[in-house]
Amino acid sequence: MNTVARRPVALWLLLCSAMVFSILVVGGVTRLTHSGLSIVEWQPIVGVIPPLNQAEWDETFEKYQKTPEFQQVNHQMTLDEFKGIFFWEYWHRVLGRLIGVVFLLPFLYFWLRGRIDRPLVPRLLGIFVLGGLQGAMGWYMVKSGLVDDPRVSHYRLTAHLSLAFLIFVAMFWVALGLLAERGRVTHDAALRRLQRSGFWLTILIGYMVVSGGFVAGIRAGKAYNSFPLMNGHLLPPESFILDPWYLNFFNNMALVQFDHRLGAWLLAFLVPWFWWKIRAAAVSPVARRVATLLLLATFAQIGLGIATLLLAVPVELGAAHQGGAMVVLGLLLWLNHELRMVHAPGNAR
Repeated sequence: MNTVARRPVALWLLLCSAMVFSILVVGGVTRLTHSGLSIVEWQPIVGVIPPLNQAEWDETFEKYQKTPEFQQVNHQMTLDEFKGIFFWEYWHRVLGRLIGVVFLLPFLYFWLRGRIDRPLVPRLLGIFVLGGLQGAMGWYMVKSGLVDDPRVSHYRLTAHLSLAFLIFVAMFWVALGLLAERGRVTHDAALRRLQRSGFWLTILIGYMVVSGGFVAGIRAGKAYNSFPLMNGHLLPPESFILDPWYLNFFNNMALVQFDHRLGAWLLAFLVPWFWWKIRAAAVSPVARRVATLLLLATFAQIGLGIATLLLAVPVELGAAHQGGAMVVLGLLLWLNHELRMVHAPGNAR
C-alpha cells in the first residue's frame, strides 16, 4: 500500500494520539484537584449519563459521603462543591470511553474495507487491548482509595500513567510509519550511533514518566520546594530511612523526588549533546528541525518542572508539566523515526 493510501489510517491514529494526550492532561487535573475518588462505581455503559435531577445528585453525593475521603478529608463538602470534583472525574471517564469508540469503529471500517495491511492488524488489535487494560487499571487504581486510606495506591497510579504513555507511543509510532515514504537501511556507523542514542534517550524519558508517577502518587512535589538543592542538600540525609532499603525508591519523598530530578539533569545535558550531534550528521532537514524542537521542548519542560516544584504544584502548572512530558516524548519518537528513514540522494525532505 502506498503512502497516499495509508494516509487516512495514519490521520486516524494521529487523532487517537491527540485524544490520549487530552485525557492525560485531564487526568492530571483530576488528580491535582483530588477528584478521582468522587465517582465510586464503575459503570462503563450507564456511567456515560451524569445525574440529571436533584434526586440523582443526592443519591450520587450520598454514595460519596460513605467513602473514607469524605469522612476523613471532605466531611464539610457541600453538594455544589462535590459537583466540581465530580465533573473532572466524569469527563476523564467519558473521554476514555470516547477514545475507545473513536479507535474501534474506524479500525473495523478500515479493516473490513481492506485499507489496513495484514501485518498491521495484530499491532492495532494490541493497542485496543492495551486501551481496555488501561480502563480496567483506572478502576483498579480508584478502588485502592475507596477502602481505608483516602489515597489511591501510588503503584497503581504509576501503572495507569505509564500505560497511557505506552498507548500513545504505540499509536504515534505506527502513524509515523504509515506517513513515511519507504527508506533504506543505513550502514553509516555515525548514523547508527545516533539511532542508538535516540533509543536510550527514549528509555530515559520512560524513566522520567515512571519516576514522575511516583512523585505524583506520594505527593513528593509538595516537599523540598527549592532548587537546585533540596532544602540545602544535594541528596537529603533522610533519603534512606525506610527499611528495607529498596522501599525508599518508591515510598520516600526525598529519594523519589531526587530520582526524578536526576533524570531531568541527565536530559538537560544529553538532549543538547544529541542535538549537536544531529546538526553535524548527514540527516534529513526534517530531522534537524525536529531535533531543534526537541531541544526547545525539553528546556521548556524542565522549566515547567522547576516552576511547578517551587510553587508547590499548582494545578495549572502540574497539568502542563504532565502534558509537556508527552510533547517531549512525541518529538523524540518523531526524531527517532526520521533517523531511521534514510533516503536516497535527491529524495531528502
